[in-house]
Amino acid sequence: MSKRILIAEDSSVIQNITKKVLQFQNFEIEAVKNGREVLDKIQEKNFDVILLDINMPLMDGMECARAIRALPNRQKAAIPIIAITGNAKNYSVDDFKSVGINEYIPKPINFDNLVALVKKYVS
Repeated sequence: MSKRILIAEDSSVIQNITKKVLQFQNFEIEAVKNGREVLDKIQEKNFDVILLDINMPLMDGMECARAIRALPNRQKAAIPIIAITGNAKNYSVDDFKSVGINEYIPKPINFDNLVALVKKYVS
């Protein structure tokens, strides 16, 4: 069974490239534009990994990660989260860990690293 990845990214360009790269690796992809949509999506379906942009409208990635970790469903609350950010300098690794983010990838995205990280969490 293919692994399901949720991409939360407000840039259509980055969303589409990321989607194509991961589909090429035989992952099943869903994509949303903000943190609120992430929370709606994970209520509907199960995901193996969430790729979470930090700077998004309505609900940013930090707030979204905190909300995911606080979910009453323990399985959904434990989904691995990989943050994607163009502003990594604004946050330390400790900041990411404190909200429950497992790893982060800086923009511009190195897609080889992205694929390797996703595979690490789904295997």
